[in-house]
Amino acid sequence: MSGEPIRVSRQLLSKARACVSDIASLSQKIPFFPVERVMDLGPVAFARVSASSRIGWAAIFLKAYALVARRHPVLRSWYVSGFMSHVATCSASVATLAVNRMENGEDRLWFARLEQPDQKSLLEIQAFVTQCTTRPTEELFKRQLQLEMLPRMLRRFILRWNMNSFSEKRATRIGTFSLSTLAGFNATNRLHPTICTTSLSYAPLDSDKRCIVTLLADHRILDGVLSARVLQELEEILCRDVVGELQCLSPEGDNTSTIRESP
Repeated sequence: MSGEPIRVSRQLLSKARACVSDIASLSQKIPFFPVERVMDLGPVAFARVSASSRIGWAAIFLKAYALVARRHPVLRSWYVSGFMSHVATCSASVATLAVNRMENGEDRLWFARLEQPDQKSLLEIQAFVTQCTTRPTEELFKRQLQLEMLPRMLRRFILRWNMNSFSEKRATRIGTFSLSTLAGFNATNRLHPTICTTSLSYAPLDSDKRCIVTLLADHRILDGVLSARVLQELEEILCRDVVGELQCLSPEGDNTSTIRESP
């Protein structure tokens, strides 16, 4: 039985996909290793549902991990290669949040930066997350759009330069840690590409309100034992500090503002 002949079409990689490809390629050169912990987040889930304002899990993890990074300077550090390798440390955390948005019929991956999330309230962080999914991309991601327009060689040179910079601009352009998750789609992405020293990902909560949290860590900067301790502290902060702040957003509290949880 004859059928239509098989054909192959081709097209140039879009500028957006090419930029993500550059980041993924650079990420492969970093010796990342994953450390995972099953966390009991029942208290957080209960406090979150009880709060009068909707706070998404992304905002919760951004705040909690930044609080852990406040205790551990290594989580605000990065490896600088050269003839004599160094470690640079930033005085404050800058979070990089991976955001997916549909633009002109194409799934686009954007990288949003949030400075000092440990100094911000959950309401402020949730407002930031909401803006990342609603405000025009040309307003929020000007630098990324400019980077995408450059030739590949120049684009990769700039990314490498920023990765190996001692300047505080390195933190604001790349971040000191990142967060990427597919939990909202009932999926996980535990080995996502990143060029930050550490990166978090969390799975959907199961029926017992337990969650697998993955920390990707640059082995040049920290080891497995410390990474495991970081996850332990993260769970403690989630179930203590974050729960406390969520409880302040209960209907009995003074806060009456409402923020919808982003998808």
